[in-house]
Amino acid sequence: MKIKYELLQNDTKTKSRYGLIHTNYGTFETPIFMPVGTQATVKTLSPEEIKDIGSGIILSNTYHLWLRPGEDVVSKSGGLHKFMNYDGPILTDSGGFQVFSLAKNKSKDITEEGVHFKSHIDGSKLFLTPELSIQIQNKLDSDIAMSFDECIPYPATHEYAKESTERTLRWAKRGKDVFNNENQSLFGIVQGGEYEDLRTYSAQETVKMNFDGYSIGGTSVGEDKDTMYKMVDYAVKYLPIDKPRYLMGVGDPIDIIEGVIRGIDMFDCVLPTRIARHGNAFTRHGKINIKNAKYKEDFTPIEENCDCYACKHYTKAYVRHLIVANESFGQRLLSIHNIRFLTKLTEDLRECIKNDNILEYKKDFIEKYCGENENI
Repeated sequence: MKIKYELLQNDTKTKSRYGLIHTNYGTFETPIFMPVGTQATVKTLSPEEIKDIGSGIILSNTYHLWLRPGEDVVSKSGGLHKFMNYDGPILTDSGGFQVFSLAKNKSKDITEEGVHFKSHIDGSKLFLTPELSIQIQNKLDSDIAMSFDECIPYPATHEYAKESTERTLRWAKRGKDVFNNENQSLFGIVQGGEYEDLRTYSAQETVKMNFDGYSIGGTSVGEDKDTMYKMVDYAVKYLPIDKPRYLMGVGDPIDIIEGVIRGIDMFDCVLPTRIARHGNAFTRHGKINIKNAKYKEDFTPIEENCDCYACKHYTKAYVRHLIVANESFGQRLLSIHNIRFLTKLTEDLRECIKNDNILEYKKDFIEKYCGENENI
């Protein structure tokens, strides 16, 4: 079964929308944040913990699973869901972002046929094409597969962005032509850099290919916030209302709110687990570094009124002790809290859309998260 998006309600003052996405492994509400399980695991967390946190869907990475254990191993196990014992929806990215970060000479290594690069594991030479990316994802058997694209760096000249955007469109068609999994859905990706004409062109041409959903790529790659939000604005207005919209690689709380206001349904990012491994936690009053000496004798939860496992059972003082002592349990607790923070944020945003008060929520959230006088 292909996924199906069901639009239930629009906010009257913004483009934000509340809906459902139906999949073979259950239905989840949108807007939604997807934790990243790069190598068929969300770092330090079990599938059961992921579900307890309230995650509707998780993301895994095609590039990493291609290299190890290999898509054939996953396929022989019965697919990614059975391989990792996760019975919820899974999205796989195309591997493009990792590949382009590993391609040393963009003008030489990125060709019409595909991308030449070296393995981050052993330095061996590899070549990934749009067709191969899709074929790997077909074998992984995720619920949603992504088209192979180039994530345009920032800044980039209009000429470079134009050539890259046109090539991504050709790659999208090539991938769609070989796509062969009736239980899987395929998303197209809108590129175009910071340029409105290219974002418009990319969105319109990608929609013509009639994908099952659409992603906005090439944001959160070093650009300022205003530029990022414009990239989203340029693309969203050309995306169909009856299919999901996914903003790739975005996990900053304020960016999620801004994305939802602009009509985005799905988000993903490694940020909550990455900052957890460095001792940082999201709170309604901004990020905190639990290693700070002031938390040594702080016997309150990471955040008051948080319903996550970490906050229900442990104190800042204990979590700080674990992080300072380099105990992995501390990283686990902070990861649980940070992912729950973002899933709870999207839950709150869904309620705001239902109640038509998302702009009031944004104002209150930013005042608490950044401080009333802080320039964000």
